[in-house]
Amino acid sequence: MNVRVVDYDPIWPDLFRTEARQMEDILKENLIEVFHIGSTSVPGLKAKPIIDIMPVVLSIEQIDERSGQFEAIGYESMGELGIPGRRYLRKGGENRTHQIHAFQYDSVQNITRHLAFRDYLRCHPDVCSAYAALKSELAMRYPGDIGGYCDGKDTFVKRVERDALQWYWKKYDAISRC
Repeated sequence: MNVRVVDYDPIWPDLFRTEARQMEDILKENLIEVFHIGSTSVPGLKAKPIIDIMPVVLSIEQIDERSGQFEAIGYESMGELGIPGRRYLRKGGENRTHQIHAFQYDSVQNITRHLAFRDYLRCHPDVCSAYAALKSELAMRYPGDIGGYCDGKDTFVKRVERDALQWYWKKYDAISRC
């Protein structure tokens, strides 16, 4: 897979909403919420032009049961793909345009880390800029090596994820006090 990092495109939220509507039609009453996650969900952040979508569902097994309906709109089901409890689907094969990371509602840790990371980047422009610079540098260094690109981001992402979770839970605690 070629690694291509591009400037933020204001059409990305619309591309997310289009796919989210299709997921609502497929998942119906099983769907709790669909979230736009990943770099394309952070205004101004450079990203690989792949829309990351996180449906949260009542029953993860229903994702498997409806794999034919996802295939009909262009998705390939990849199972858990390294994260227990997740269902990963991709659209566009090796030149993917969209990725689904579906979780059952009780996979709180996975759901929270995605939302906290996204929200932290949205609220911390300095961290967002540093992440954009790192992504651009790694894309130039590893243009044909997605593994090298991902490995290069790993330490930064883990540190930001840790900070983001602390920030997220402090923010949550502050608004949840009666």
